[in-house]
Amino acid sequence: MTRGGRDKDRDDGPERKCIATQAVHPQAHLIRFVVAPDGAVVPDLAGKLPGRGIYVIPDRAALTRAATKGLFARAAKQPVTVPDDLPGLLERMLSRRVVDLISLARKSGEAVTGYEKVKDWLQTERATVLIQAEDGSERGKSKLSTPYGGDYIGWLTADELGMAFGREKVIHAALGAGGLSRRVVEEAQRLKGLRVGRADADHGGNGRLKG
Repeated sequence: MTRGGRDKDRDDGPERKCIATQAVHPQAHLIRFVVAPDGAVVPDLAGKLPGRGIYVIPDRAALTRAATKGLFARAAKQPVTVPDDLPGLLERMLSRRVVDLISLARKSGEAVTGYEKVKDWLQTERATVLIQAEDGSERGKSKLSTPYGGDYIGWLTADELGMAFGREKVIHAALGAGGLSRRVVEEAQRLKGLRVGRADADHGGNGRLKG
């Protein structure tokens, strides 16, 4: 297992090659694109749009290279148009997707917020994922640790977490072992690739996920 408790041998499905780096990764770790009938490159975060998939790792430099060096057109074997500020667009799309998934988890009873409630879920081993706002107090966040064998998400803002829980701001949250938790973690990992390098929001210590 990695430091955050993720199993390296976990089945992440089929592998695909990133057009920007030529490296092969599990498809779930990449961002899929398709080319619309009008030649527009369209992000397919859910992986359900028809058409041949084109894959790029969720990394700002890789996405910029793919967008500016004609790599989408080369992969599609046709002229294409790429959205302006593709990394920024994907960051916004992914953050919205993560917030919506956390909101669904909350409505199904799989998520909780508030320091005391999160602490209780951690102590009773009900929590599998610890979520803390990147702009929250480091002193306050250091008092809670990632559940053993679980995951840590620390690159959402207090405002974004607030939207997920119907509040103005949220600093601490936890997810249980329900089916939505895995989806939240997977989408948050893709968002991390676009956000952490830019905002330098990664965390170390206290069993939190690094890398």
